[in-house]
Amino acid sequence: MSDDAIQATNEESRGEEFSRQLKGKKLSWQKLRRNDSLEMESGKFSGRQAHGSKGASWPVILQLAFQSIGIVYGDIGTSPLYVYSSTFTKGINHNDDILGVLSLIFYTLTLIPLIKYVLIVLRANDNGDGGTFALYSLICRYARVGLLPSRQVEDRDVSNFRLELPSNRLRRASKLKSMLESSKFAKFFLLFATMLGTSMVIGDGVLTPCISVLSAVGGIKEAASTMTQDSIVWISVAILICLFMVQRFGTDKVGYSFAPIICIWFSMIGGIGIYNLFKYDPAVVKALNPKYIVDYFRRNKKDAWISLGGVVLAITGTEALFADVGHFTVRSIQISMCAVTYPALIAAYVGQAAFLRKHNGLVSETFFKSIPDPLYWPMFVVSVMASIIASQAMISGTFSIIQQSLALGCFPRVKIVHTSAKYEGQVYIPEVNYLLMVACVCVTLGFKTTTKIGNAYGIAVVFVMTLTSAFLVLIMLMIWKTNIFYVVVFVLTIGICGASVFELCPLQV
Repeated sequence: MSDDAIQATNEESRGEEFSRQLKGKKLSWQKLRRNDSLEMESGKFSGRQAHGSKGASWPVILQLAFQSIGIVYGDIGTSPLYVYSSTFTKGINHNDDILGVLSLIFYTLTLIPLIKYVLIVLRANDNGDGGTFALYSLICRYARVGLLPSRQVEDRDVSNFRLELPSNRLRRASKLKSMLESSKFAKFFLLFATMLGTSMVIGDGVLTPCISVLSAVGGIKEAASTMTQDSIVWISVAILICLFMVQRFGTDKVGYSFAPIICIWFSMIGGIGIYNLFKYDPAVVKALNPKYIVDYFRRNKKDAWISLGGVVLAITGTEALFADVGHFTVRSIQISMCAVTYPALIAAYVGQAAFLRKHNGLVSETFFKSIPDPLYWPMFVVSVMASIIASQAMISGTFSIIQQSLALGCFPRVKIVHTSAKYEGQVYIPEVNYLLMVACVCVTLGFKTTTKIGNAYGIAVVFVMTLTSAFLVLIMLMIWKTNIFYVVVFVLTIGICGASVFELCPLQV
């Protein structure tokens, strides 16, 4: 046997031995490959669940849907605690104003989280990843507008280059693609807007835990009047440190721990809402008629526009729904939103509106005053726990978008820990986690009250919502080649709604 043959045989033997070692550790060559966020159709990974995999089994999807309840919906789920009190800051002038605000809340929740994000935006994920950078990455693969050296050889194989018959939609998409590729301003603006939006989401990842925990511990002060504000601040700091310390266990374990609590929370607010609806005023369901919105603005004029800043609190945390999709799957988030979160929130707001129709002088304490006496203390405990958990959505979302930023070369190299052997999107970044913890502690100690932090709360997320809408229009026209009629409808309804809220929310939030 020749020397070359002997060498080849030895290399083959070493390769087989290494493969056996990998199998013993439940690894594979595919898992050792670097997963670039720009590889969509060219990167096929066997042995683990792709984020947006259509082939995922229903038991896996339902399992992820359950976990997502504890990770994604804490922020938006605790909004019933303060939406009505934040909207009616000057009290209720007319009883029908309650119907007008309920109608605003209903259509805001329906248009933005449910229709825009769950049914449309989640489809624009980049290989299962969500968030602003995922949208930018998706656009860069279909048009040469990226200023970062991250294009892949396999980009020529993506679905934008499939054979299509000539049509107006194809010509429109090609023209828009050429315009973007030939404009240096467009390239710089897209990257700048993406990085600004991502920075705001990270900033919200600092503000959200501070406000959520301070609000929760502040509620304890009402039960123990002897507790000072300094005590509340230090208790909040201790809770924040504990919250960030458990992040190293991963989304999988944290989700299983938090999901039952948030499920109990949604069950209780939904059940109490239905109870209040039938007890106080079943007629509030007529607020589904948008005519009450028109009447509300006609009666209150400028004050009605300013009150939109309170309504926006009903959807704060929605961007985390898209940013966290990498930790789960598109289908699992759609199921948990449509089957659990949305119905519970609508029932809660309808029930509070029915209560206010009979007790409009209690608007500043709507949530706790509307709870039946036997359920007051159990609800108080669950609300405190849910408010703390509300921080989790933005923390997980921050990990996801920083992972995407790193893949595109827009963030310093940091250690990324994949906390699940099954789901590649579940990541933990130690350095970022501890920086967020230090920032949250500093903000809490520096401001001490939610009122001072509240001026910035929500503005960041609503800005990202507006940016998401703009990117989504580009994707509709250039990549999906959507009928122009549907694009116009999207812009005139969801786009204008989001832009109006973004413009006005600083007046109230």
